[in-house]
Amino acid sequence: MSTDRRGQIVAAAIELIATRGIRALTHRALDTQLTLPPGSTSYYFRTRRALIEAVADGITARSRADFVAAQRESATNLGDLTQVTREESVTRPMDPVQVAHDIAVWLDHLLAHRRHELIARHALIIEVLSDPELHGRLAGSLFSLDRATDLFSALGAAEPRESAHDFLALLEGLVFDRFAGLRAGSPGSVDQLARPLTEFLTSGQSRQPNSE
Repeated sequence: MSTDRRGQIVAAAIELIATRGIRALTHRALDTQLTLPPGSTSYYFRTRRALIEAVADGITARSRADFVAAQRESATNLGDLTQVTREESVTRPMDPVQVAHDIAVWLDHLLAHRRHELIARHALIIEVLSDPELHGRLAGSLFSLDRATDLFSALGAAEPRESAHDFLALLEGLVFDRFAGLRAGSPGSVDQLARPLTEFLTSGQSRQPNSE
């Protein structure tokens, strides 16, 4: 029951931030939203920081679970971009175009089904900029830098870690554009997401080892 209640509170916190803004996130507001006795939320999460930590962990867990499910349905390993362990990764020859398409499919699903999480995460990342540890947990809750580095190592990038950083920045931008940027509210497509991903993954700069 405790685990279920914690999960309910985290889900309610995400909903509250996404619909009413970051300032609405209080223990009392969550008690009210869940029709719990006063003090119930603070029993499980003593501080606001503890509540935000739980939200970050919840988004990370959801990202991992969704991506593992997508891997099982995909013909490729999707580049291992979320919090999937190396043991769970499947080693296959990399087709950058196919990887880009599969990542685009996953991003499109993310945007369609986890919009409130994306809004809440973005709001919280700004909120906790002065807290490096918590900011790092939120920033890494959607995509995994380590898994992206593995992808670019497999693709033969000259500097896999730097390519991974750049690629995650591209993913973050594509996601933001669709849920809160210029394309917010307009119909999107997998092809629209895949185009810049394909261009990045097939570019000589990101794929080829340094010839010097």
